[in-house]
Amino acid sequence: MPITTRQAKAARALLAWSQDDLAKASGVSIPTVKRLEADDGPIGGRADTGAKLQAALEAAGVIFIEENGEGPGVRLKK
Repeated sequence: MPITTRQAKAARALLAWSQDDLAKASGVSIPTVKRLEADDGPIGGRADTGAKLQAALEAAGVIFIEENGEGPGVRLKK
């Protein structure tokens, strides 16, 4: 499931990560992280960029919750 920019920002907040932290963990450049987060909706850019961001956040313990009529979300693993 592709994540949204709001999910990525919320996930960063749960982890207390900066954009720099996310860039380092994912191997995506800081300007790219900033550009993607400035938009709203699904993460744009190359498909592998969104996958890298999602993988880094999931490796840090974030669970992405799919749209279920109440909106997509995030939570941390126990």
